[in-house]
Amino acid sequence: MDAFVLLAVTLANVQSIVTAAIGLGLVIFFHELGHFAVAKWCNVQVERFSIGFGPILLQKKYGETEYALSLIPFGGYVKMLGQDDADPSQMTDTDLEANPRSYTSKTVPQRMAIISAGVIMNVITGLLFFMLAFRSGVHVPPPIIGDAAIGQPAWQAGLKTGDTIEKINGREISTFMDIVRASALSGGEPLKLEGKTAEGTPFDKTVTPRLGESQTRMQIGAEPSVSITLPKPADKDSHPVAPGTPAAEANPTFDGGDRIVGIDDQQIENYAQLREYLAEHRRDAVTFKVHRDGAAKGEVVDIKVAPRPFHTLGFAPLMGKIESIQDGSPAQKSNLQVGDTIIRINGQSVGTELNPLHLPGWFADHQGETVELSIQREEPGKAAKEMTISITPIKRGGWLEAPRDKNVPLSIPAIGIAYHMMSTVSKVDEDGPAAEKLKAGDRITKIELISTDFQKSSKNSKEPKDRESFAVKEGERNLGVAFWILQQLTKPKVNLTVTTAEGQEKTVEIEPIADKEWFQPNRGIQLQNLSIEQKGENLSEAWTMAVSHTRNSAAEIYMTLSSLISQKLSIKELHGPFGIAKVAYVVAEQGFADFLMFLGFLSINLAVLNFLPIPVLDGGHMVFLIWEGVTGRKPSEKVQAAAIYIGMAFVLSLMMLVIYLDIFHHKLFSGGN
Repeated sequence: MDAFVLLAVTLANVQSIVTAAIGLGLVIFFHELGHFAVAKWCNVQVERFSIGFGPILLQKKYGETEYALSLIPFGGYVKMLGQDDADPSQMTDTDLEANPRSYTSKTVPQRMAIISAGVIMNVITGLLFFMLAFRSGVHVPPPIIGDAAIGQPAWQAGLKTGDTIEKINGREISTFMDIVRASALSGGEPLKLEGKTAEGTPFDKTVTPRLGESQTRMQIGAEPSVSITLPKPADKDSHPVAPGTPAAEANPTFDGGDRIVGIDDQQIENYAQLREYLAEHRRDAVTFKVHRDGAAKGEVVDIKVAPRPFHTLGFAPLMGKIESIQDGSPAQKSNLQVGDTIIRINGQSVGTELNPLHLPGWFADHQGETVELSIQREEPGKAAKEMTISITPIKRGGWLEAPRDKNVPLSIPAIGIAYHMMSTVSKVDEDGPAAEKLKAGDRITKIELISTDFQKSSKNSKEPKDRESFAVKEGERNLGVAFWILQQLTKPKVNLTVTTAEGQEKTVEIEPIADKEWFQPNRGIQLQNLSIEQKGENLSEAWTMAVSHTRNSAAEIYMTLSSLISQKLSIKELHGPFGIAKVAYVVAEQGFADFLMFLGFLSINLAVLNFLPIPVLDGGHMVFLIWEGVTGRKPSEKVQAAAIYIGMAFVLSLMMLVIYLDIFHHKLFSGGN
């Protein structure tokens, strides 16, 4: 019995394929066809050819072979005379061995050929699937950095939007998935990255992937880039711009498929240029120049968009210590250190005169100028001392890097530092929404955002919500991420739970207002993911690409198994039949080439995993045959029976584990990823 071990390890969010039943059925069919064809060629009587295993649902006999469709669709088997995993005694039955058409009567090389034929067939079909996919053209995310998560390894190494990774540890890469896989399978060892910045300057950086608090695999904290094209709406409820934003209120309006070719007099060629221009001109109304589907060649549509103010709550928190510093940044060159606290900037007190939330934009506005920082530095065994440091910000827009997850700090891109806001209120604006509700010294312990936007975003959930809460206490410094999510909401309200200086706890409701002097770079435009086409110009070139992809896929599966065994990769990364079915269903909608790539992946996955030396699988049978070939005798019936039962127990346990993970960890039946 060839159990299809569903060890599909998702190293990134792999999405979209065709119906799982069709994909799995085809791959399993070709695998069993290999066994069947070679068995017939060796004149072995094949009693049953089954897709699936367990109770038989449909069966039809042609000649001496019964063809069946069985209940459990995650495998299949070719039952030959003298070979039955459910009855190991047949392998040592002398009567069956005397039958010239039994499996056991054949020579060791013949039985090796029969056993290995399924795996060989999967390698061949995998190569063919990949070749046809590459000949048709496969769209993949290029190895271009879209965002680097604040404080994560990629950010610390100084990688930024628009940087292209060309080599990892000397090996050329072609897709963003190569970065994801190399990180996940690194085991925490440093990766040498070579490439070019968005401006075309070569770089060579060393990045050490790490495991985050809620992560199950090593990551460097980078995301693929988006394009400068607005997505076409998937349905009537989706829009290419965020409702309630200046982009949504523009006239003429944006359409799905619009491609941004310029802003004002600036030509725009990529996402990195777009971000920087919007950050630099965040206070100004700008005119987007877009090329629209259906418009005449060279014709552009001008769309004027107003600036987008921040929602403000009318108070400033205290600034926390520096959490992280980027390599090669002005902060590093000026000898700022992790653990330093900035208390004054050009003589202005941080917290009372300068709001820590405003600092990303403040430093961007002072690019090229010498700025005096008064910092407080703590040294072991000594009293904290105050120091003055001069620093010159570079041209990097503020609030381009946002704290998009819990416990993520805020960054100042212009000087290359990351910091948290403290939970203590430093100043309350006299005419702001928090006036008479908060006062300096109050300590925030919880932030609750209330908005109908949450209801809209969770409409497919079993329990739609209209609010989200963030703890702000020891070990949960979520003021930054709560503030950032607040900016994405249309008409929000905020409940703050605070503890006063006198120790009293209270909850206050604040309705944010638009700050007429503080603007964010994003105008509300949604952008579709950036992709490139990998295509062989002829069958020969497509075949070469397929061979390389097959070799890399097989190597990565072995590396994944090694990482699982060494616990450098969490077992929670495994997906089972339902996970594969979901992936299969989604990719189907992306086109025939993606479907072929999925079939190729499954074929190589099945080939590698089925040849592992596990009893019941092809690799386990091959171990027995090697033993027989070397010693000249078969393993005893007791040894074979024990090994097969252990193998069955292992495979069934693994199957139950991945199904459990699909249902309860990945939550595939409740809208999980």
